[in-house]
Amino acid sequence: MSQLVIRFLGILNVMVYDHARLGALEIVRTLQGRGFRALWAGGCVRDMLLGVVPQDYDIATNADLHEVIGIFPNAREVGAHFGVVVVQLGDHIYEIARFRRDVGYSDGRHPDRVEFTDEVEDARRRDFTINGMFYDPVADQVLDYVDGRIDLDRKIIRCIGDPKVRFEEDRLRLLRAIRFGCRYHWPIEESTRNAIVELSGGILAVSWERIREELSKILTEGGAALGVRWLIDWGLVGHVIPEVLEMDGVPQPPEYHPEGDVLTHTLLMLDLLKRPSVELAMATLLHDVGKPRTFEILDRIRFNNHPKVGAKMAEAICRRLRFSTEQILHIVSLVSEHHQFMHVREMRRSKLVRFLRDPYFDDHLALHYVDCMSSHGMLDNYQFCKNELENLEPERLRPLPLVTGHDLVALGYDPGPLFKKVLTAVEDAQLEGSVQKREDALVLAKYLFDASV
Repeated sequence: MSQLVIRFLGILNVMVYDHARLGALEIVRTLQGRGFRALWAGGCVRDMLLGVVPQDYDIATNADLHEVIGIFPNAREVGAHFGVVVVQLGDHIYEIARFRRDVGYSDGRHPDRVEFTDEVEDARRRDFTINGMFYDPVADQVLDYVDGRIDLDRKIIRCIGDPKVRFEEDRLRLLRAIRFGCRYHWPIEESTRNAIVELSGGILAVSWERIREELSKILTEGGAALGVRWLIDWGLVGHVIPEVLEMDGVPQPPEYHPEGDVLTHTLLMLDLLKRPSVELAMATLLHDVGKPRTFEILDRIRFNNHPKVGAKMAEAICRRLRFSTEQILHIVSLVSEHHQFMHVREMRRSKLVRFLRDPYFDDHLALHYVDCMSSHGMLDNYQFCKNELENLEPERLRPLPLVTGHDLVALGYDPGPLFKKVLTAVEDAQLEGSVQKREDALVLAKYLFDASV
């Protein structure tokens, strides 16, 4: 990427940030101008103090929901029970919530009821100290009632108040603590950590969809290896993905894996990923999940057929976590095919081209790279595939078909299961170079049909 493009993207990011910030400032000024208390709250304050551009701005106020709606014509309710509305200014959407305290968490996730209160009590109901601060952008003043700035300086994740109470209120916080810790590479304060261990089984009170969302962030926001290590050591992974525990201590042939056991290898791979897609990150975590169940010692340690076994396990895990059908196909493809790189230089031309044009090939290649770099370090097959891709013209990678289904119908054949087989075989011949003309392709198609009937 050229320096000019990088500079342009930087300017664009600042412009978006300025617009979002100006909108948030306008909302606070408007509410304060009507005599209400209004402050920026939570994550945007944390990010601002860390020198990070906030992704969004939340506003906390003592204004009643209906008063906010009366002030901002395009405001709409999203949580009347909690006193929450959203306001859109330009392209940005802002959440405005009334100062409150939460009372009772029967389901371990949502408050039974709320009581509207002041900013001090509102701060004390939040999860972690670094997320519990307010900022008055008009007065340019940080308001910290929970020692969040001290913990930012200490670089530590700590619950507000009693950690057990905070986690029992909302069990998703068990994962959120780890997510923030591994994102920043900060330790988790001892009493907070001990409460996670004690209450780890409570994570199952949370929906699988929400668990998936937090796990996805742990794997993609930075520090994934540390996050997974904590998930294992503090008891959470045993409730969410117990299959991962099976990898711990499973030896591998040292000539190919001098780094150690299956789990060590997997954590090293996760550590090498740089802001991956969630599909690539999940596939990295699960790519060798089939090894413990296929472990055997023959001439050496072997894991015969572990990609296929692992793919079935990965599919079950991803369904449990409520990934979408497309995401499951993506992740399972990466797990099932990750050993294909062992054979790329011996593949028939047609099979190689089909592999190179796989819709997920960029992730296949990235997974193979970190797989090699976390074990033997040999990148011959990785470089071979990169060279092939660079030298393959688009028309050779995805040539226009010489024969279509319409052609087969015109030849007098009825559509059916054989259509796909014949068309695939004809395209294989085209990719191999043995058939280059439409006339020859039609002859081959007719021969294949007649031979199969």
